[in-house]
Amino acid sequence: MGHIDIELFATLDLVGQAPGGPDEDPEGFPFGGWQAPLIDEVAGEQIAAAYDGTDALLLGRKTYDIFAAYWPHQEGGQDDGFAGLFNRVPKYVASRGTPDLSWAGSTQLGPDLADAVREIRDRHEHVKVVGSLNLVQTLLREKLFDHLDLWLHPIVLGVGKKVFDGGAVPTNVRLLAPPAAGPKGTVFLRYGLADGTPATGDMTAPDRGTGTGH
Repeated sequence: MGHIDIELFATLDLVGQAPGGPDEDPEGFPFGGWQAPLIDEVAGEQIAAAYDGTDALLLGRKTYDIFAAYWPHQEGGQDDGFAGLFNRVPKYVASRGTPDLSWAGSTQLGPDLADAVREIRDRHEHVKVVGSLNLVQTLLREKLFDHLDLWLHPIVLGVGKKVFDGGAVPTNVRLLAPPAAGPKGTVFLRYGLADGTPATGDMTAPDRGTGTGH
């Protein structure tokens, strides 16, 4: 069985909408492209490394449409590495509509999304979920992910679709590597899904040793 890795860019208030450009998801959102001024060499290297070994993409409809219109035309350019990868590997699209599947290697998933994702994980070694915030909510709810890579950027927007926006359920994760910050203040966090659900306790209990003076 392979891994499903979610790759997300977010602000400090966990907005993940339209990081790459103003036309990605503009409805009711005036900050499209908020990530562009914050990209630096460190983040670029982290992102490239995160895609090592990728052998399939799992995308929501909106992200798929954006990618299908862009990446087939980028080979030989400055993004040749990503273009070659994305154009080569199978693409799986979660959509209730009728997406244009003319991008080579594209397949629309059936109506039982959870079962379809499990089949994809059995078929591939390293499946990447990019953006696709609506799809991410389903994966979070069903705990159908193995790793979550989160780049936190040093801005607060106060508006926009959130990374954990209605799909999150009580879940334990573990930090897989020390947080890594770039020169512009973006922090890369890599988490893995862990067993169980969050525990609770009492910070006022005498044996906690918190020194709060209660």
